[in-house]
Amino acid sequence: MDVNYKKDKRYNTAKRPIRQPWYLTWLIWILSKIMLLNKKHKVEKINMEGLKPPYMILSNHMSFVDFELTALGTHPHKVNNVVNIDGYYLRPWLMEWIGAICTRKFTNDMPLVRSIRHVLKKGDILCMYPEARYSPCGTTSFLPDSLGMLVRMNKVPVVAVVHRGNYLHAPFWNFRKKRKVPLHTTMTQIITADEAKTLSVDELNERIQKALQYDDYRYQKENGILITESFRAEGMHKILYQCPCCKEESKMASKGTELFCTACGKRWNLNEDGTLSAINGETEFSHVPDWFEWERAQVKSQIENGTYYFEDEVDVHSMPGCWKFEPLGKATLTHDLENGFVLKGHYNGSDYIIQRKPLQINSLHVEYDFPHIKPFDCVDISTENDSFYCFPTKTDVVTKLAFATEEIYKIKYEQARGKKVFGIK
Repeated sequence: MDVNYKKDKRYNTAKRPIRQPWYLTWLIWILSKIMLLNKKHKVEKINMEGLKPPYMILSNHMSFVDFELTALGTHPHKVNNVVNIDGYYLRPWLMEWIGAICTRKFTNDMPLVRSIRHVLKKGDILCMYPEARYSPCGTTSFLPDSLGMLVRMNKVPVVAVVHRGNYLHAPFWNFRKKRKVPLHTTMTQIITADEAKTLSVDELNERIQKALQYDDYRYQKENGILITESFRAEGMHKILYQCPCCKEESKMASKGTELFCTACGKRWNLNEDGTLSAINGETEFSHVPDWFEWERAQVKSQIENGTYYFEDEVDVHSMPGCWKFEPLGKATLTHDLENGFVLKGHYNGSDYIIQRKPLQINSLHVEYDFPHIKPFDCVDISTENDSFYCFPTKTDVVTKLAFATEEIYKIKYEQARGKKVFGIK
């Protein structure tokens, strides 16, 4: 049962993207240059000699500065970017004008496939961020294995854009406080037009997976980058939510340069070189992504032994269109292995039920400090024609929900198809 809106104002995501006007390529380049004036940055091109549009860009995603750096590398060519609908909020006319392609994250979006094909047939560059969210831990997030099929279908070259330092500069869990970090972007042609026609889908996926591997904490350590800001650990408890000492969940907190457990009292310092060290006792994980992936393993174990189940009262704001978030009030959100996500609420005199079964959602759109509604953690459960931003009552649970979504999808995918998923660790 869908939401009973007083007026149906859903945005048409199947709208054909326009070709970016030539003058906008210059305007975007100039604005990007201005935005990057006070940031040390470098855009390096590899194996790009003689490459001209049409081609596809597959880029990792760490912060908004990704768009600015990619714009420097693609200038003066016309680019159509795939953008989630919340990027259209209050400005659909602007997004349409610059040639953006609207989508709703982690849905079966066939109009998006047609729009991508349209852009490439026009001879332009199609830029997409297949992780479909900012990286929570500065490492490679979920990459769908449909990417190989998309490349094979369009038979154009593929360029992998990998940004390094962008996450460290503005980590997703505290993006409002910027750090002084050098930014290094590489643009590498990883698949030629001939290879897009001749390689198998699995071979294409393997090449994409290999090209889009990154680890910003390793980048920091290997390049001797020191982050001296006194607030550098604030917000990190949102991704490192489980204490490796006492194993309690959602009891972590952070302040200044320290991360600590409010249950057992254990404390860690986030050092200037990006490593962690215990202030008292053993240092369980000195490398931040190792702690992050340990949490994933804990969630996977809970799913496999049948103890994983999530239920909470959430405050729901939907986004059927682009001009307003509809406050739908309180609802109940559940998540488990068999049913996936089920959102049950009541609005405008009618009950509604939104369900995304395990194989309908391969990853989860998480926000740690959502700027458009209220500055709290939320998850976005999208359907093909609506998006539901759910703010849990429980604290520091959204990262675990993201882990569980991917691990449940992986289990169900392998059961249904008898093969492993490319895009999940």
